[in-house]
Amino acid sequence: MNVAYWIVAGLLALFYLYAGGLKLVRSREQLLPMMAWVDTAPMPAVRAIGTVEVLGAIGLVLPPLTGIAPVLALAAAVGFVVLQIGATRVHLRLGDRQVTLNLVLLLVALVTVWLATTWT
Repeated sequence: MNVAYWIVAGLLALFYLYAGGLKLVRSREQLLPMMAWVDTAPMPAVRAIGTVEVLGAIGLVLPPLTGIAPVLALAAAVGFVVLQIGATRVHLRLGDRQVTLNLVLLLVALVTVWLATTWT
């Protein structure tokens, strides 16, 4: 397995496992200081995004680790690219110009896609 993939995908998976987990267990009031956009989103949508993030994080790691359907890791990485494009659009639509984290996550997800295509 590609060491570079494991480093990049592992960091991306840890980030999304944490961020998605927060969206699943915290209330709107607890999320607001970190994520102002949750004020305009229904909580079921926030929970759904958290679920997608946690499942995507698992999808980056588990398939290549077990050797069962490793192409799912590529699908998870592409999903994170799409997620960050959407997240950036939401931030900009709400007038929030602080999208640096979103752009970094987009770049890391793109690198993960590229690395995943080298071994799938």
